[in-house]
Amino acid sequence: MNKLKILSVTLLVIIFSIAIYLNFYGNLPEKMASHWGISGEIDGYTDRFSGLFLIPILSLIFFAFLSVLPKFDPLKKNYVSFQKEYDGMITVFVGFMGYLYLLTILTSMGFVFDFINMFSIAFAGLFYYMAILLSKAKQNWFVGIKTPWTLNSKLVWDKTHAICSKLFKAVAIVSLLGVFFKQMLFVSVMLLLAVAAFSFVYSYVEFNKEKSQALRKKKK
Repeated sequence: MNKLKILSVTLLVIIFSIAIYLNFYGNLPEKMASHWGISGEIDGYTDRFSGLFLIPILSLIFFAFLSVLPKFDPLKKNYVSFQKEYDGMITVFVGFMGYLYLLTILTSMGFVFDFINMFSIAFAGLFYYMAILLSKAKQNWFVGIKTPWTLNSKLVWDKTHAICSKLFKAVAIVSLLGVFFKQMLFVSVMLLLAVAAFSFVYSYVEFNKEKSQALRKKKK
């Protein structure tokens, strides 16, 4: 996906926010929902201006930041092999933010729905795509599972990302079950933390295994 398409998605989010501002600003409450608890109840509010513009502005900032980030990576040449997936990540992330924005606006306009169920769909989609990105990402300093051991061994990087890509897909599937059982969203978040811990331990073990094998070969 080229930068023009990614920019178009981002601009659509901004244009949508302006349309909301012009058409609904006076009809929206002074305080808008900004946070939901694990059971789906609203437990945080923000002022109307922030509620309308914070997410679109953050989306634009993240778009600009992620677009230039590879240029500062010492391993920027490796992005060539997964540039399509990296660009897609930007689009998916902006779409994720836009979806949250829409849910926030609809809630503030009085529409009644289960926020956790609706959020589970977006969360699942985000992490399923992250799994795809992990399966394609090559060694770099900004994207993927960056431990001292993945950054020091291409083999450890590839093995860690291959297995964690599958685990991220599992997290996405569990999150999608939140559409039917809202507690599954919380479970998926816990699983995500477990995957992060696993990736750290796994990369350490694999690095030392590779190091031991290299030493044995050297002795022979």
